[in-house]
Amino acid sequence: MAERSTAAVDVADNSGDEPLTAKADEATADGTAEAQDNRTSSEPQGTDGERTGSRPTLPTPDLHSGHKLARRYRLEECVTRLDGFSSWRAVDEKLRRAVGVHLLPADHPRARSVLAAARSSALLGDPRFVQVLDAVEEDDLVYVVHEWLPDATELTSLLASGPMDAHDAYQLVSQVSQAMAAAHREGLAHLRLTPGAVLRSSTGQYRIRGLAVNAALRGITSEGPQRADTEAIGALLYAALTQRWPYENDAYGLAGLPKEVGLIAPDQVRAGVHRGLSEIAMRALANEGATASRQEQPCTTPDELAKAVAAMPRIRPPEPAFTAPPEYQRTTYQQGSYGRPPSGPVPTQPVVAVPPAPLQSRTGKVLKWAVSALLIAALGLGSWQLAETLIDRLKGSEPEETTQTTPKDGDDKAPAPLKPLRITGATEFMPSGSGIKQEDVPKSIDGDASTAWVTPRYQGYANFGNLAPRRDGSGIVVDLGSVQDVSGLEIGMYRSGQKIEVLAAGADASAPSSLSDFPQRLTDLETAGNELKKTLEKPVRTRYVLIHVTELPADGTGGYRGGISEISVLN
Repeated sequence: MAERSTAAVDVADNSGDEPLTAKADEATADGTAEAQDNRTSSEPQGTDGERTGSRPTLPTPDLHSGHKLARRYRLEECVTRLDGFSSWRAVDEKLRRAVGVHLLPADHPRARSVLAAARSSALLGDPRFVQVLDAVEEDDLVYVVHEWLPDATELTSLLASGPMDAHDAYQLVSQVSQAMAAAHREGLAHLRLTPGAVLRSSTGQYRIRGLAVNAALRGITSEGPQRADTEAIGALLYAALTQRWPYENDAYGLAGLPKEVGLIAPDQVRAGVHRGLSEIAMRALANEGATASRQEQPCTTPDELAKAVAAMPRIRPPEPAFTAPPEYQRTTYQQGSYGRPPSGPVPTQPVVAVPPAPLQSRTGKVLKWAVSALLIAALGLGSWQLAETLIDRLKGSEPEETTQTTPKDGDDKAPAPLKPLRITGATEFMPSGSGIKQEDVPKSIDGDASTAWVTPRYQGYANFGNLAPRRDGSGIVVDLGSVQDVSGLEIGMYRSGQKIEVLAAGADASAPSSLSDFPQRLTDLETAGNELKKTLEKPVRTRYVLIHVTELPADGTGGYRGGISEISVLN
């Protein structure tokens, strides 16, 4: 009987936040890499240390376009066929979106490791990685389904047009090193971090695909996975700065370095390279001469590399180029407009003159004088009223007589600004007893708006997938340590469109865990934007404050996801 197993409900479909997918030419993402794999060279390719010369060729599954997996995933186009596995662009007919699929026989020697790697990657749920959506063994096949990002661009394509400027290269190494540091903290390595594995979205965010899975498909292992991934990031940065691959062999559409020269710093390969980024690249690449000339310690882990990048002065984007304003056009007025004749010919437009009807009768003359008198009277009255208004204003600007009483102290002072209260702890709101992302709750009170407590991706319904354990939603309970007067709130949201309310426990509450334990309402249930700010009419005494999320916003891929980035309770 066929076995079908997937990741847990809360993480099995952990798609990324942006409505993106792998380019339709994902073949080039792995295509160049596959060309490297198929060469009969005994040298390592890039940084993954893979040797392919003596590896036997295994048969790949004999499938065709139109084949459907699990009565849901329809195969469209084969983009890779290598060493017993194939990769496809497919369509998820249930959610009507494009996906990618890796396929290999269930008896393939690497089938078990591929399944394990895919499930581990799915559990990470980090939106900086292309998400694994399904990992299944069924009908003598093992297949892994992942996001497909058509409007993202591979680093391979970006580098084909030339080296990056300093700001773009800085964003690349900063985002990729931080993402890989987070993956290694969870025990996951990439081991095949090539230009084809890095995508840049239209918003400038980098996404990494194939975490753990690409290496498992090819049987790549490493005794020093952190060192291998760090060197791979260094190679990406080197290529971004120079448009050269930092090894002797050409790879990924890039020319290698000259033979017998060794590794030289990027700022010696190309003029105008940012010196700080050049040093970062050399510190990440493992070799004896990389750091000797500059007395810098090498970076051996992605975390060390991320910290080294963060310690650099921030590189700002280049100033936009402004076009010169149009030349001022002098306006020419007709003679008599301001009492001066024009200096040249005056362009005129033909005007059709309509002669007024003459008032030749005595009655007409009387009416004419009457209208003139009325106009003069109206002008005089308006001028008088205008003069009175100006006089009143001038009087109001003069200092008051000394008979005016002096205001009492504090009468004209603005209210003092609210200050954040100290938060001693935070827990996930779990009325059903089951949590979502409890380990990420501290990120909502760490003072860093770039980190957040983020929910998994839910399908079908905004109310946490309409799952029974999430009937009362979720959220975060902050502990002020003791009963305090709460006068305001400032809450940063992971993304706009979440329906939330803020409640407070009674002053005598201890370890509240259900909605009934929070009877005091601080805000109404509303759809929040990127942040929620509230000043209360009068303080509320409490120790525990609940930020209660009841509905999540759509993520653009048919699912729903939300979260909280920062919480401040004010007094």
